[in-house]
Amino acid sequence: MSRALDDAALDQLFRTARSYNGYRDEPVGEDTLRAIWDLMKMGPTSANQLPARIVWCVSDEAKAKVAEACSAANKPKILGAPVTAIIAMDVDFHEYLPELFPHTDAKSWFDGNRELREASAFRNSSLQGGYFIMAARALGLDTGPMSGFDAGAVDKAFFADTPSVRTNFISTLGYGDPASIFDRSPRPAFEKFNRIA
Repeated sequence: MSRALDDAALDQLFRTARSYNGYRDEPVGEDTLRAIWDLMKMGPTSANQLPARIVWCVSDEAKAKVAEACSAANKPKILGAPVTAIIAMDVDFHEYLPELFPHTDAKSWFDGNRELREASAFRNSSLQGGYFIMAARALGLDTGPMSGFDAGAVDKAFFADTPSVRTNFISTLGYGDPASIFDRSPRPAFEKFNRIA
């Protein structure tokens, strides 16, 4: 049976964790990127679809390509981060279901229904993006997930040879610089946005 995490772990994952705009000058190695994936892939997706496809931009050239597709405010964040991750989704994820969900013919649920695949790929890759953030935090890193970019331009730069793969969102990754963040925005009480039916 699982046990509740202690306060220090809850703080690291949620209560004191922040989205960062800048990072310390400290590299993030490939072994750490692989460790993030090895954690995030364990999070649940519908029928184990795992539609997320990630490009880990670590070279100056790759980060410059991403920055070129971003708003003026986001460009320096991307160029200054040790890593920028493109969290994308594969609309043809169902081709892998015989391997990933082998106990039934789940592929047939999606064959010939692109609209269903697109909705499912977006929903489940978004879940995986959340797992990416939590895995990074669990390993002592920080993230800066963002919109404010031209998804079509990112797709053209990174997924031109795989048209079934499209960008969901992007996120910087590294060891956060506390000077780059402002005071936390309000978080409402349960009663404001919840009800028990």
